[in-house]
Amino acid sequence: MSRILGMKEARIRELVRSGLCRPLRRGHRYVFSFQDLVVLRAAQGLLDGGVPPVRVRWALASLTTQLPAERPLSGLRVQADGRDVVVCDGATAWQPETGQTLLQFDVGILAQRVEDIREARVAGDGSAHPARRARSEFERSLDLEDEDPKAACEAYGRALALDPALVDACVNLGRIAHEAGDARRAVGLYRQALGWTPDDPVVHFNLALAIEDTEGAAAAVSHYDRALALDPDFADAHFNVAGLCEQLGRGADALRHYHAYKKLTDA
Repeated sequence: MSRILGMKEARIRELVRSGLCRPLRRGHRYVFSFQDLVVLRAAQGLLDGGVPPVRVRWALASLTTQLPAERPLSGLRVQADGRDVVVCDGATAWQPETGQTLLQFDVGILAQRVEDIREARVAGDGSAHPARRARSEFERSLDLEDEDPKAACEAYGRALALDPALVDACVNLGRIAHEAGDARRAVGLYRQALGWTPDDPVVHFNLALAIEDTEGAAAAVSHYDRALALDPDFADAHFNVAGLCEQLGRGADALRHYHAYKKLTDA
């Protein structure tokens, strides 16, 4: 997938975790739909155009909520304008972050100046430095994951030292640890993430995966159940917990979750 899109795997995982698309999950691998690919290609084009990653996620997340369910992103043109994101649909252009319609003249220079002023104000606030530096280390970690996982882990560690509430760094470190066979460390990192975001279904799902390898099926079920309470359409959580329910002799629960999984994936 990373070769098809021309994106690093770490960047794809981060965009998935941000909620821009919801591919099915098979263990540690994702299965993407055509709409997922469209979103990821749009994100890559914006990143290549110089739009900061945080703004890419905000803009595309806003856009997906603004469009009706039957209106695919493939019919739109999503492009960078300076450091802003602009969506064009025929003769109409607007900024998805604000919903504001744009007149058809170049506002790139003005937008750049506004962004420069905003960043200068943030830079002048000493209390903002650790969080900004943490985010910078985090973005660096994403670029390092595929080439140098050890250096990526060190960068994630620096990010967390600067900003212990940077949940994405906890989650990514947990995933790397689990993939490397250290499920116990992964459990600790996911629990740390839940201390900051207790209602994140993806973190509960990842924690359940790691707990399966450390504490067994019964302990993992509770976190799959929590993920589904927060997101009833989480197809992969239905599938995984169904298998665990079978192991535990809970046939009726297993059947219910398999039916939910089939309904969601058929749709």
